[in-house]
Amino acid sequence: MRVVAVAASDSFFDVVAFHWQRIMEGAAHREADGVIIVPNRRAAMQISEAFLRLCDGEAMLLPRIVPFSELEKIMEFTLRPQYLPATGSGTELRSALDALLTLPPACDKMQRLAALSSLVLRSGDAFAVRPGLDQAWSLAQALADLMDDAERAEIDLAARLPEADDGEFAAHWQRCLDFLKIVTAFWPDYLREGGITNPVARQNHVIGVMTAAWEAAQPTLPIWAVGFTDIASSVGMFLSTVARLPNGCVVLPGLDQALEDALWANLPESHPQFGLKSILNAIGVDRADLPLWSQGFPWVDAIPEGRIAMLRAAMTPAAGVAQWMRDPQPCDLTGLSRLNCEDPQQEARAIAMILREALEHPGHRVALITPDRQIARRVSVELLRFGIVADDSAGEALALTPSAVFIRLLAEAVASELAPVPLLALLKHPLSACGLSQGACRASARKLERMVLRGPAPPPGFEGLRLRCRDEGDGEAELADRPDQPVAPEDFIDRLEKILNPLLTCGDAPLPTLLTRLINVAEALASTTETDGADRLWFGEAGHALAEHLSGLMQFTDLLGAQGFATLPAFLAASMQGQSVMGQHILRGREGGALHPRVYILGLIEARLQRFDLAVLAGLEEQIWPRIAEPSPWLSRPMRLKIGLPAPEHDVGASAFDFVSGMCSASRVVLSHVVRRENAPSVPSRWLVRIHAYLEGRGQSLPQHPARQWQMQIDQPEGPTTPAAQPAPRPPVPLRPRRLSVTEIDTWLRDPYAIYARHILKLRPLDAINAPPGRADIGVIVHEALAEWLQGRKRDVGHLTRLLHEKLARSPMRPAMRAWWRGRFTLIAKEIVAFEAGRDFRPEQSWGEAAGKLRLDAPQGGFDLTARADRIDRDGLGQVCVIDYKTGQPPRRKDADAGWASQLWLEAAMILRGAFDGITAQGFTSLEYWRVSGNAASDRIVVIANGSEGDIAEEAETRVRRLEEWVARYDDPDMPYIAQPYPEYAPRFDDYGHLARVKEWRISAEGDE
Repeated sequence: MRVVAVAASDSFFDVVAFHWQRIMEGAAHREADGVIIVPNRRAAMQISEAFLRLCDGEAMLLPRIVPFSELEKIMEFTLRPQYLPATGSGTELRSALDALLTLPPACDKMQRLAALSSLVLRSGDAFAVRPGLDQAWSLAQALADLMDDAERAEIDLAARLPEADDGEFAAHWQRCLDFLKIVTAFWPDYLREGGITNPVARQNHVIGVMTAAWEAAQPTLPIWAVGFTDIASSVGMFLSTVARLPNGCVVLPGLDQALEDALWANLPESHPQFGLKSILNAIGVDRADLPLWSQGFPWVDAIPEGRIAMLRAAMTPAAGVAQWMRDPQPCDLTGLSRLNCEDPQQEARAIAMILREALEHPGHRVALITPDRQIARRVSVELLRFGIVADDSAGEALALTPSAVFIRLLAEAVASELAPVPLLALLKHPLSACGLSQGACRASARKLERMVLRGPAPPPGFEGLRLRCRDEGDGEAELADRPDQPVAPEDFIDRLEKILNPLLTCGDAPLPTLLTRLINVAEALASTTETDGADRLWFGEAGHALAEHLSGLMQFTDLLGAQGFATLPAFLAASMQGQSVMGQHILRGREGGALHPRVYILGLIEARLQRFDLAVLAGLEEQIWPRIAEPSPWLSRPMRLKIGLPAPEHDVGASAFDFVSGMCSASRVVLSHVVRRENAPSVPSRWLVRIHAYLEGRGQSLPQHPARQWQMQIDQPEGPTTPAAQPAPRPPVPLRPRRLSVTEIDTWLRDPYAIYARHILKLRPLDAINAPPGRADIGVIVHEALAEWLQGRKRDVGHLTRLLHEKLARSPMRPAMRAWWRGRFTLIAKEIVAFEAGRDFRPEQSWGEAAGKLRLDAPQGGFDLTARADRIDRDGLGQVCVIDYKTGQPPRRKDADAGWASQLWLEAAMILRGAFDGITAQGFTSLEYWRVSGNAASDRIVVIANGSEGDIAEEAETRVRRLEEWVARYDDPDMPYIAQPYPEYAPRFDDYGHLARVKEWRISAEGDE
């Protein structure tokens, strides 16, 4: 029996390669005749690289290096006659090979999930809530994981489930047990009828066959199993067989032979050495009997022995904590540091800078080791700042690849009946082309957005889009799309309808049918004028992986019955959960950029046993590292323990080993922790807490890495910051506006820069996408209905209500929003009629939405003042009341008196000067704002001028003369359009303040004061 250990401080794969070469130099076999079995493919790659480093570029024949999951490939090779002793029996070998050849194939993953999902969907009311398709798929995945866990632990679920049924659990768990009993009774028959087997069960059978064959044949070629740290039952039997072969050897990494025997004998499952202890127990060898391989290499920096001792003490079981102060000597913290950041983004930026700084040392290899994919993705993006494309071992989530995102967006857009946000997300995806050039499609999508999709959402479907198509032009907005020419919105909608119609009309259908239509439409949508959509959609590794995934779904999901298309978006997301695309080496926006050969981003399993010059261990918070197992939807924790499944602490022990391995993976190690995550305080990992407590007892602490300060400075400008000055543009007089409305005059007084931006720069604020109807939209309906009501003979509530409802019905609102405002408009009609009944003024004639224009004299030529008065009432004596309806908050009386709300005063002056055709006045009784919002508590009449308090006509003339003086001032080319010169009177609704950078210069000005 041969079992050896490699110290945690040594470079494991380099040591294994070194001893393999040394042993093979005097052996009868060639190096290429041997077999090295490793836990996974990443380990196979690492030991191959170790051999290349040892041979220093010289040619050599490597042994067969096989991941444990591919053992079946080497069985025939290891049992060739030249590797067997002369006395070996051929009967056992033939029977072993026959057993391997007749072993049923493993059940396809997609087939298994589809079959289990169909069982969940047919469960009816077995659960409290009937699961949807996506929920059934997720439950099926959890059920498949439970089956695999049981197979690894060699537990017969059907036989052991009754042990978990003791009546003490909640009714929910009882229903789960009842369902599991049905599944475990049905599933073996399903596998047998299909001539297939569970993947883990097949792997266990392969291991059993190979173990029996090797024990019988005792092949003489070198067979080593290296790097195993944790085992299931079948793996322990396999390693025991390898150790007993004539030239077999098991090499264990990081075995702690200095840990006290009393502590070793009672290791908890959460200890990092528990997995290695389980292997030794399975093989039947004592830890003290193991020889220790150790070897230094010039390309590997030594790990300080003091670090190993500190980790041994800090990670000791609870029984050993009392011995922490038995030796109070300071610890050797050489090469260790800690990084505490406020949030994940700050952490990612700091880690990227640490990795970049380490690359300044020629030949140094650096790695980020983390179980958190969010951290990995953030750091990948931050590294692009330095032109570094990192090798991410986890690849890329299938659901996030461009082709998969495109397919999912297409499903969401159709399922939402072309709601603005999903539709725009689809049309602006790089793969969308609609049979046009990519540029023309993007320009057409932007035009459709500006003219149709912004503002309140249109009614569902293409008819809703056509209803919202506006006849007016797009102004100068199309300049942004040049040189691409957009298609007219109506033509673009027709084009889209032709492409998407097969999905919009498909109704309920089997999933393979829905997926087939989805794929056909996606290919049509991705087609350009030059390239077929299929060539674009399925291009590269990501496209190939998506094609395989969808092909599997189409092959097996007919079991799930007919489904509505609305279920497809969530189902696609659930089916892609956990799927990755390996070999995705080119990051978005970096096409053509090559991987950096010395920067790695690794998960815990991939990083295990590797060596670097610098390693950053990130995600050191509870729930992340260690990651606490998600509660199973099928069995509670006590139920799992009752039937013999591993406890969650088993996974914690594996994570603990990975933490220790990471601490020993480089001479320089940075431990990263985030103070707050997802807007809540995070809890440091239990191992960080242990290390901190252990060092604190010695008056020590891990030094803080300066990267936190680095990242704070990286985006700061050189030298002192200079805040933006208050903008005061002075455009040439010919460009200055010669026509403004009475409502814009108030804006001109309060914020001249807004007039500059709107009328000189020609900038218009865009409505929000999918926005609820704003006060302006509701105001248009109210104003139009009231204008028509004023001209009619009937002035009752019913007539006004009908007018409001008719205008509302013709508006492009969605049905739910129209229903809400319908009731509100009924209240508005009642408020208006109530206002009418309560007035002392009795008009003989009323005008609604009356348009007027007044030409003012100015130094640089005439200036037109325009208005559209909501309502003008005149009685038999020629006295006039001017009214403006407000669905929002009306101006205050004191603002009107101070000259900051001039609208009604200017309209009165325009009436006096005959600016409104057919409307004259002998005087004015009042100027009034009527607030009408359907809220009786806030609706009221605000009188800003009353004829009984003074001569309104005289004051109106004064206001218009002031306006003429204001116009004359701006006819001076030196007069600037200052942004918000009077902050206390700044407009309530500011569309251009961000362009004027108001907050920046205003804060600076207040600081100077």
